[in-house]
This record gives sequence, structure tokens and C-alpha cells, in this order.
Amino acid sequence: MNILLIEDNEDDVLKIWAMLKEAEIEPINILHRDRLKAGFELLAKGNIDVILLDLHLPDSQGFDTFLAAKRQAPDIPIVVLTSLGNKIMGLEAIQQGAQDFLEKGKINAEMLARSLRFSIERQKMLSEIQKLSLIDELTGLYNRRGFETLAQKQIKLAQRLGKGMMLFFVDLDRMKWINDSFGHQEGDQALKVATAILKDSFRDSDIIARIGGDEFAVLLLQKVEVTVEILTTRLQDNLDAYNAMKKGKYRISVSAGLAQYDPRSFSTIEELLEEADKNMYEQKRRKALGSVQNEDDLLK
Repeated sequence: MNILLIEDNEDDVLKIWAMLKEAEIEPINILHRDRLKAGFELLAKGNIDVILLDLHLPDSQGFDTFLAAKRQAPDIPIVVLTSLGNKIMGLEAIQQGAQDFLEKGKINAEMLARSLRFSIERQKMLSEIQKLSLIDELTGLYNRRGFETLAQKQIKLAQRLGKGMMLFFVDLDRMKWINDSFGHQEGDQALKVATAILKDSFRDSDIIARIGGDEFAVLLLQKVEVTVEILTTRLQDNLDAYNAMKKGKYRISVSAGLAQYDPRSFSTIEELLEEADKNMYEQKRRKALGSVQNEDDLLK
């Protein structure tokens, strides 16, 4: 693994160097430069697997540092290094294409090694996607083929790491009623709104796809700090927030089902989708039993 570290603080360079040695990653070659321009000169020579980038350098400051690096090396994963407590800039970098960000002062060897490995894996996935027709034209999400392609890789990663996964099967409620009442153009707009809500509810690293007409799937690696309850509450809160703005002619709602992947008992993506789909329809059935009878009540 060839790591380009662009960092001008000597103490931080030594700490990162020590952590990479401690992590015992497969044979690595650490290339260090203390200026962005000097880093670009190394990039031009090729053979760099991942970039560790400090955003505050003598010849470049702030978010522009990342944007310049991304333009220079669009196909190389970038892990941004931010000052302690500066999560906002790190999140902005992820939204613009960084694979991860790390706060100085909170990094340990395991965290650093995991971030680098994941970033390289995710960039490989993205590169493959760009070569194939795996994107849904209407929503910009992965289509079913894209989802299955990435999900297969995610399963292998979960097995290798011994990590569980969660798969959400999400259905946009009353899609036929929206199309019949307001037209298919309005139905397309509802799908776009649902897409935006899902993207706000899940992480950039999660795989979100439109796998059918009004059906979505979300696959994510499980983390201790992120529970099913947290995710479902966040999704519902975002739905409620959108509906409270009364931007459309009707309320947006979804039904969701969950399947959980245990690396100790192998399941295929098809099996997980089938289980999550079944659970989604059970939620939709329960909602229908208690739903309003007059569809006019669904209007805003």
C-alpha cells in the first residue's frame, strides 16, 4: 500500500507514522510531503493507493485544499485530516467525494488502518460503478444491478471483518394513488423527495438504491453506536420535517422492513432482500389496518 501523507506538522507526521507501523498493515510505503504542490508532483508519478491530507498547509488552506486534491487525483481515495472538533469541514469533504475524515487527537492505530482500508475498498467499488450502467437515471441512486454488485462486495468485506450488516427495504406509500391523482410527473417528484429523505437519513458510506418502481434498499455495516431504533427514528423525523414544510400536495410516507446479516451464518443478498421485503409488507399491512379511509385526508 502506497500512502501519500501531505502534512506540514512534524509532530503529527511522527504520530501518524508510528500508528501505521503499530497497525501492522500489509507492506506499506509512506511517502510524505509538507506542501500540496509537492504532493501533486508525487501524484503525477503515479502508483499512489490513498492520500492522507491535512487541510491546513503552508501553500493551501481550508476546504480548497481538498477540492484541489480531488481535481488533481479524482480516482484516488482521499482521507481528510481535520483539527480536533472540526467535524463540519470533514463532513463537507465527504459530501464532495472524500472517502473519510479523521480528527487529529482522536486517531488511534486501529482507526487509521481501518479508515485507509475502507477508503481504498470504497474507491474501487466506485471506479467499477463508473464503468457500468449501475445508476438509476431518475433518482441518481444505484439501480438494482448496481445495488447487487456493491452488496456482493460488501458481504465479502463484512465476512472478512466479522461485521454484521443491516438491510432496509423501503417502499414509498400510495405511489399508485399519487400517479392516479396527480399524474406520473408528480409521481416522479415523489420518488425524488423520498430519495432526498433517505440520503439525509443514512450515511454517505451506506449503499442506497432504487431497486424497483417505488422500492428502495439500504445496506450498511453495523456499528455499536448506530442501532435500528436510531436509524428508523431518524428516517421518521426527516419525513415529519419534510411534511411539516407543506411543500407538496400530499404527505410523503414510507414503509420499511429490516433484515440483519450475521457473518457467522451466511446469507445471500437475495435472501436478505426477501426477508426485508416480507417485513416491509407486514408493516404496510399494519399501517393499512389503522389508516384513514378517505384519501382526501392524505392531502396537505
